[in-house]
Amino acid sequence: MGDLSRSNAYRTAPEPPRAEPVRDPLGAAWRLVGWLWVLARHDALIPREVTALLPGWARPFARFLHLFAGREGRDGRPGQRLGRAFEHLGPVAIKLGQVLATRADIFGQTFATDLGRLKDRLPPFPLDQARREIERSLGRPAEALFIDLEEAVAAASLAQAHPARLADGRQVAVKVLRPGVERRVAKGLDSMRLGAGMVDRLVPAARRLEPRAFVETVAQSMRMELDLRLEAAAASELKEVMEKSVADGAGHMRAPAVIWDGVGKRVLTLEWAQGLPMTDPACAEQPGLDRDALADNVVRAFLAQALDHGVFHADLHEGNLFAEAPAELTAVDFGIVGRLGEGERRYLAEILWGFLTRDYPRIARVHFEAGYVPPNHSVDAFAQALRAVGEPVIGKQASEVSMGRLLGQLFEITALFDMRLRPELILLQKTMVSVEGVARRLNPDHDLWAAARPVVERWIARELGPRAQARDALKELVGTARAVSRLVQDPPRTETVVIRERGTPRWMAVCVIVATCAAIGALVLSIWSATSG
Repeated sequence: MGDLSRSNAYRTAPEPPRAEPVRDPLGAAWRLVGWLWVLARHDALIPREVTALLPGWARPFARFLHLFAGREGRDGRPGQRLGRAFEHLGPVAIKLGQVLATRADIFGQTFATDLGRLKDRLPPFPLDQARREIERSLGRPAEALFIDLEEAVAAASLAQAHPARLADGRQVAVKVLRPGVERRVAKGLDSMRLGAGMVDRLVPAARRLEPRAFVETVAQSMRMELDLRLEAAAASELKEVMEKSVADGAGHMRAPAVIWDGVGKRVLTLEWAQGLPMTDPACAEQPGLDRDALADNVVRAFLAQALDHGVFHADLHEGNLFAEAPAELTAVDFGIVGRLGEGERRYLAEILWGFLTRDYPRIARVHFEAGYVPPNHSVDAFAQALRAVGEPVIGKQASEVSMGRLLGQLFEITALFDMRLRPELILLQKTMVSVEGVARRLNPDHDLWAAARPVVERWIARELGPRAQARDALKELVGTARAVSRLVQDPPRTETVVIRERGTPRWMAVCVIVATCAAIGALVLSIWSATSG
């Protein structure tokens, strides 16, 4: 099955992002107070569901905060209420919610799922203002590139999308950032940094979550999304990856082409996506659409991107997917892209293959070899725990499996064996949950494992089979030959080490001679005195 011990990718976690200073403490404090007020109104600051779990001295304060809860704080679970509060607070809070939704290992699966459903929707800004933003970003009027630029069809906290046509008749989608959004994001991040610093100082139990580093992770993601040139590059790269997967017969997902003449820091232009958005109820009613095959294809397309190419669309929900008959997919919105190195891909493939073949000892060894589980734990005990998680799932339909219970058991094992979810796999885990959700809504009886098997088998055969082993051996042989060749061409130089013996200092020799003569003289005198007496 291969050996992960050759890879050091997991031995040490990456350094956390460097914390930035708070640029406007007074303004940040005032905005933070406003955030706390909105959270209290939604009963999301200290939810009533956790009051009984608090220490006795903290319960009166929690009940006092509950007095400020408004009508929006009376309905729904804590994750749903927090999601509504973040929708009210704007782009930085929405991004914070999206990141928190990936940490089911910390907050629980139900809370993470509820929070992951928050909607990022705002009223669009006027078309004339969008034209001015396009001209400012591209350096020429919108009419010089687009004809029939229409009103926005979708608007979010960061940007909105306009349908348009090029001079050659192609229909395109033009994404334009909201005016002044960079300034609002900077102010929001300033407030988050202040809040993270206060939590780090005043709540010792929260320090293990590294609140400052968490905020900088959110800030880094926001900076990437505020430069649409980077999203254009991601769209172009993923389009190439998806086309390679389709050519190999391993994927049924495409990406629209980038119109580079219409790309600037605040503007992104893509060809119009084929098919109907999967959020449209009419999408599922298209003539000739195979819902079962579509469910399989969304899973296989994602795994092919991650395993075969190490880069994947990391925001695959229905809002970013278009479908057409018989079972073809087009992805849009490339603001979040995940990447996996060779070691991470090998880890993912071996874990999936281990569950598919029910080889739990192998899965356990992979975790230990990769450094996920500390060596002080037992491999056999970990394999036993994995069996308790995997056996209820393998071969069953999704309708017979409680994914919440399954993930809950996995996270209990994580705590039991001191295994932390590594940062580089958090995005992968979140995307897998999203993809599985899309497939299950298409087909409630969808079997994720059966859909994944062909992709994983192909990767295992290519990367870990006899040919791969022969290829790796050949690479090692070539590397050894090159090292020997370099050694012959440039042999190590021999160095002669000369050890010089330093002579005895003259003053020391004189002192020794004088002392010796004095001793001899004293001995002679003592003998002469004894003889004469």
